[in-house]
Amino acid sequence: MTRDLPFRDRRHAGQVLAQRLQHWRDRPGLLVLALPRGGVPVGDEVARALDAPLDVLVVRKLGAPWHPEFAIGALASGGVRVLQPEADTLPDAVLERIVRREQAELERRERLYRGERPPVSVQGRSVLLVDDGLATGATMQAAAEAVRVQKPAALCVAVPVGAADSCRALTELADEVVCAETPEPFRAVSLWYRDFPQTSDDEVRSLLAAAAQRAADGALH
Repeated sequence: MTRDLPFRDRRHAGQVLAQRLQHWRDRPGLLVLALPRGGVPVGDEVARALDAPLDVLVVRKLGAPWHPEFAIGALASGGVRVLQPEADTLPDAVLERIVRREQAELERRERLYRGERPPVSVQGRSVLLVDDGLATGATMQAAAEAVRVQKPAALCVAVPVGAADSCRALTELADEVVCAETPEPFRAVSLWYRDFPQTSDDEVRSLLAAAAQRAADGALH
């Protein structure tokens, strides 16, 4: 069964995705923004293949009280909040409690991943917004809206695998949406990877540090 899965792991998925994104290589000010945590190993491979800088855009899923993995919305840096119709069924106090918890985690991760380094400006740049997959698309929708308000020159949402409906819905926010695989039925992102462990905070920090060093080395040549 596993031989039929399209991706060995997130790094392999990033390599496959990068091949689908080669036409972005020479775009002005190309920047890869990965969604932590799982999107960062994917984004790192894309950034390496396209010789582009890598940074993160922190987004937090708002999970349903009855099923935390089911997204009823999402938060992104810059105060962006996206809610799915299911969120309307919750009492206001319950929804606000979920939002407060995830906002605190969003702020913690921004401090952890960046330290004193400010977010990279996306204004006037060509941005590849990368994650390891799209299920409901709520998290990516919040991320795309957060990028759009900063006025990039162009925005591409790019994932190795996604639900077809979610990929189509994002075309309203992005100049291009690249989903390398859109299997039916979709069910969950993890089902399309042979190896899909949790990405740790330490791994995210290590990949960002290595990307920053590559950028610094490139500036010296």
